[in-house]
Amino acid sequence: MPETTLERTPDAAPSGAPLLDVTGVRKTFRSGRGRLTALDGVDLRLGRGETLGLVGESGCGKSTLARVLLRLERPDAGTVRFDGVDPFALRGRELLAWRRRVQMVFQDPFASLNARMSAADIIGEPWRTHRDVQPTAQARQRRVRELLDLVGLREGDAHRHPNEFSGGQRQRLGIARALALEPDLIVCDEPVSALDLSVQAQVLNLLADLQRRLGVSYVFISHDLSVVRHVADRVTVMYLGKVIEHGRTEEVFDRPLHPYTAALLSAAPTLDVSGEAGADREIPLRGEIPSPFDIPSGCRFRTRCWKAEDRCRDAAPPLRTRVVDGGDEPHEGLCHFPLEVAG
Repeated sequence: MPETTLERTPDAAPSGAPLLDVTGVRKTFRSGRGRLTALDGVDLRLGRGETLGLVGESGCGKSTLARVLLRLERPDAGTVRFDGVDPFALRGRELLAWRRRVQMVFQDPFASLNARMSAADIIGEPWRTHRDVQPTAQARQRRVRELLDLVGLREGDAHRHPNEFSGGQRQRLGIARALALEPDLIVCDEPVSALDLSVQAQVLNLLADLQRRLGVSYVFISHDLSVVRHVADRVTVMYLGKVIEHGRTEEVFDRPLHPYTAALLSAAPTLDVSGEAGADREIPLRGEIPSPFDIPSGCRFRTRCWKAEDRCRDAAPPLRTRVVDGGDEPHEGLCHFPLEVAG
């Protein structure tokens, strides 16, 4: 059977264009309580072979955005371009071919694996849908062995079941399954949060090694800022469905623009035991995160912000930009009173 390939539309991405380009994406849900705004004008870009860290508190829209990127949810407005192609315009064989290019690694490595299937069957399950990728039984067996080796498992593990693996080994198995179709993008949804710290480091190093070897891109969703700092090239911070800060990882972590980002960073665990960071380092957030059914007027963060003034209630915050010396893109934040803006 000939291999199905994704045919580019006339507006396909030119060489050097981002792999993923999301502009103005909105998504709302309706329930008995009213309309919930999950995504409100989200923009993001991801280059080939890059990692984008996506951070924010629970309910900020990270998971909904992931579902949009995977074409599991259709946005109400805005555009999604993957390698220049609108995935929501694809049908039939073109859509099937596109789905090979975007895969996912889940948070819980045990719940995401079928306990009744062997490791070989789990890895090979995507080939039941995409039969042309590994058309013969011999090719599938050979590729299973290669993928097991690629993620640090043994050939003899092919016949074991998920309950016979440790948590870290199960996540390696999930990564092998995601790689089975040779994707360009993997959405990693809290991929190490269920693992012990030492195992987290092993899995993160594995993901980094796979990126270097295969050139795969990651959207990396996490609550753990230390993990994001370790793996991400760029960081997008979300709050109540909106991107409130974006930039290169070192810029966002070392010189945050938005008070919310600064508060998140101040609450992150630190290995500093000297006491120099001290209590004055912590920036407490007052109150609870507002309901997404009733988003505050003006700046949606104002109800918890120590810098808020009347202006924050009356008007949406402007986009503030810090130009980074020698950088290839600006550092941006939505705030009336950014922490620092050069120039």
